[in-house]
Amino acid sequence: MNKTAVIEGLLFLAGDDGLEVKQIADVLEMDGKTVTELMEQMKMNYSGEASGFELVEVAGVYKFMTKPELAPYIQRLIESPGKSNLSQAALETLAIVAYKQPITRAEIEDIRGVKSERALQRLASHALVKEVGRAEGTGRAILYGTTDEFLQYFGLRSLQELPPFPEELQEDPSEEEIELYEK
Repeated sequence: MNKTAVIEGLLFLAGDDGLEVKQIADVLEMDGKTVTELMEQMKMNYSGEASGFELVEVAGVYKFMTKPELAPYIQRLIESPGKSNLSQAALETLAIVAYKQPITRAEIEDIRGVKSERALQRLASHALVKEVGRAEGTGRAILYGTTDEFLQYFGLRSLQELPPFPEELQEDPSEEEIELYEK
């Protein structure tokens, strides 16, 4: 398979996190110098007008970004009045934030069992969640909560109008595990 195509796929999958040359070299089983040369060639290929994005290196990490000249079009899309559908991941994340707020990304990921950074970014871009503070302790993680736009989006006057949390999900799974060990 074409190494450039593989790198494109890896960078697309990595998203905003991007990838270091070493990571790409490890996956492709190539030396770093060859990968760096490929990356530089790719940067030149994407620099023309035929592409809407470019390959950039920031602090040793390569990632795709939309070209700055597309900003007016991206802004129009973001501000367009039509409501876009939310993915299953975004809806799951939004439900967790709505019922458990304020909550950190790590707590959301613990509940969902998968990364939730993208879902949170999407929800924040739709102004459905926002940073509402910082957690105490090491790292002072961001605490997320819902917004007035969240209430408007779902036709609620307040969070008290949310349907009750299903009782079968309210049970603490750790208590259930303790019961199993005691038997």
